[in-house]
Amino acid sequence: MSGHLHAAMILRMVSSQLECPIQSLTGWMAKRFLEKKNEILEVNAAKLAQIQPGSTVLEVGFGPGLGLQEALRYLTDSEGKLYGLDYSEYMLKVATRRVQEQISSGKLQLILGSVEAIPLPDSSLDRVFHCNCYYYWTDLKKCCAELHRVMKPEGLMVATINMIRMKKVVSQGLLLGKIWQPEIYMDALMATGFKDVHIKDKEDRGLMFKAIFATASK
Repeated sequence: MSGHLHAAMILRMVSSQLECPIQSLTGWMAKRFLEKKNEILEVNAAKLAQIQPGSTVLEVGFGPGLGLQEALRYLTDSEGKLYGLDYSEYMLKVATRRVQEQISSGKLQLILGSVEAIPLPDSSLDRVFHCNCYYYWTDLKKCCAELHRVMKPEGLMVATINMIRMKKVVSQGLLLGKIWQPEIYMDALMATGFKDVHIKDKEDRGLMFKAIFATASK
């Protein structure tokens, strides 16, 4: 096997594991990568979502559970409820270990599934947040429409993304065929019922990143 083909195979394997990690050596490596590289983005996505003590909240693509932990800090009212959605069984197991106490108390429910079919009622969520995952959605508009469906009128959605790292991994061939440009995602949000869709530059602990904001219009 040529060096070029071998490198291409490794890139495809890494990309696949980051999209949907499985319980294996490469899955464990993907978990460690997500914990190290996404912590600031996860924390800030939850923070920027302006979660109130009694909010009903969803994190899409919760990965190892760092964003879930941050969101739980704000849900201090007994009515506050957090849902997490991810389609990696391995990440579900990893996150469950991290937030087992909150799951047992009923404060948090983790769901194995896809954003294309969120198993939650219409207009049930005050806040939605996610980090580095919209470019893995197969049908961007369908997923945005599904997010809009489950959100309450005037509900806020926040997504964070490290554009410097994003452009680097794209140049390395890790997201071949994926729609990663934030402008395309924002267009899909506006096309499916969101308003006040905008993007802002943010910084935390020396990391520059972007935050996309969208409000559900109903």
